[in-house]
Amino acid sequence: MHPRFTAAFSALPADLQTAIHPLLDAADFDGVLRPQDVARLKQETGLDDDALALALLPIAACCAVAPVSHFNVGAISRGVSGHWYFGANMEFEHAPLQQTVHAEQSAITHAWLHGEEKLDAITVNYTPCGHCRQFMNELNSGTAIRISLPGRAVSTLGDYLPDAFGPADLNITERLLTPIHHGFAAQGDALQQAAIEAANNSHAPYSHSYSGVALRSQSGNLFTGRYAENAAFNPSLPPLQAALIMMNMRNEALDTIKQAVLVECEGSTLSQRDATRATLAALGCEDFSLTLVSKTSV
Repeated sequence: MHPRFTAAFSALPADLQTAIHPLLDAADFDGVLRPQDVARLKQETGLDDDALALALLPIAACCAVAPVSHFNVGAISRGVSGHWYFGANMEFEHAPLQQTVHAEQSAITHAWLHGEEKLDAITVNYTPCGHCRQFMNELNSGTAIRISLPGRAVSTLGDYLPDAFGPADLNITERLLTPIHHGFAAQGDALQQAAIEAANNSHAPYSHSYSGVALRSQSGNLFTGRYAENAAFNPSLPPLQAALIMMNMRNEALDTIKQAVLVECEGSTLSQRDATRATLAALGCEDFSLTLVSKTSV
């Protein structure tokens, strides 16, 4: 078991400890529970979906990277496929706070990058802030997505975000998590190709500034992230942060990035280049390159 889970694991009820131990002890545990895992945990603990997700929040919160706030938030997104995805807040020393990832963003992006096409519920151990409520409003689940918090009845995003502003107000039909492919042609080495494919699947219906990132760590593993734009703009999640979420969920230290590639559209209205380079430098990675792909490929 990864050391970061030890303290929270020891505080779990005995039956949940017994049930979850084989999963946490697996060398390849990446913060995803498969439908059969969820079914077994429910059977062995007698908990229903909502109660089980709440009971697992301390484990999700162990994935937090919070060197600035020292405040760990855990979240679990539950896909309609039956898969559950852990998420946690992430902060980066020597980088602006605007680069921070919120726990709900982490859990949602974790699901998206695993190919989940719709979410049924989000469980989180603190009330979602306005930033996260707006981020969730970009989802194809709409305001009907269920939100579960400790000590409260399950509510919907609509309850937390009445009179919501979203994609429909800008006449946008595309929604986050709905599969999309922008048609950019593969080129370059494996890292560039991975970043191009991430850009192909990015969500940028407002600026059309599609972008993707690919990272290679010291272990040789490759992690990709894609841009997730938001109708309110500021809650948008950069592609680097999406890749860092995946790296963190695989229990790899963020300061072990050896090489990074950003792919953007040539002539885009927006660019992730400077922010990506600066955040990577704060994490100790200087081997950064930018690849431009033509909008004519879309």
